Amino acid sequence: MEKPEVTTQGSTVEEWTRALAESTGSPGGGAGTGLMLAVAASLTSMVAGYSGDDGGEPARIRERAQALRQEALRLADDDASASKAFGAAFRLEPGEERDEAIRRASVEAAAASAVLGERAIEAIDDLAWLATKGNRALVADVVVAFGALRAALAGARTNVSFDLGSLRSAGTSLEQVREQHPDLWAAVEKLNAAMDRIDELSTAVDHRAAPTDAI
Repeated sequence: MEKPEVTTQGSTVEEWTRALAESTGSPGGGAGTGLMLAVAASLTSMVAGYSGDDGGEPARIRERAQALRQEALRLADDDASASKAFGAAFRLEPGEERDEAIRRASVEAAAASAVLGERAIEAIDDLAWLATKGNRALVADVVVAFGALRAALAGARTNVSFDLGSLRSAGTSLEQVREQHPDLWAAVEKLNAAMDRIDELSTAVDHRAAPTDAI
């Protein structure tokens, strides 16, 4: 009897994390990346809600964050599906059919992770605004959100890079990968730069979030 599908949108946290703990790869690290983005978006929404209710910038940030939370969960489930196809391609018998399946699955998986990464990049500005202009009593929550967002960026960056690198299993060199998929290749460096920015933003407010470190 086939097990019911486990999704971020239709399962409990316990059910989903239990599925993540299984050696199936679906859900896997990519889906976990989407979940971390949803956590960052949720915390952003919470902090924005405590930072003003006059319909100004906090309200707009909260609206964007709530939409991102829902999208991130959907993207996590999309990535889980892509991971399943990725694993199936590598289980095929050696030959042209396997090579083609690997090429298709690798590019689709990289593209799914790149979308997650782009959404994470778009979320940085709102969290940066809250770090300096939001409710100062919630700065610790902002730092936790920065951590979740960085995890999402790191996951997306690594998965895009790894999936592109997997094309070598189908006989494609990295130089050919860069020429054939320039947008996905460029996404890796863009995500690296975004992680650097998150680190700078976190460092700038860490003295307020963790004052005991100063003693």
